[in-house]
Amino acid sequence: QVYLVESGGGPVQAGGSLRLTCVASGRSFSSYAVGWFRQAPGGERELVAAVSWNSARTEYLDSVKGRFTIFRDAAKNTVYLQMNELKVEDTAIYYCAAPVDFVIRDNLPDYWGQGTQVTVAS
Repeated sequence: QVYLVESGGGPVQAGGSLRLTCVASGRSFSSYAVGWFRQAPGGERELVAAVSWNSARTEYLDSVKGRFTIFRDAAKNTVYLQMNELKVEDTAIYYCAAPVDFVIRDNLPDYWGQGTQVTVAS
């Protein structure tokens, strides 16, 4: 079993920055690829960014490339999402989830956090 707890969301002005944090418990977490997903009101859930278990591979949603960075600290069992140059359309609930399947994207993660709200004002 893996438990995930997100934090770091909140209100921010367009152009601003936030760093989301996902702290995990569970002995398998270090071997999992981890992703940040988001879901806006009335929208579909989408994978924003993912990082492999050893940080060798990262992937990003096209709309966040160059603005968001995902990274992990294995010693702290923590994954971060640094979000810069935020836009109104980034407003959503952001979820940390694991494990992420880089090959078969239809395989959704088994473990999810409770989510953290990010609201970007114009």
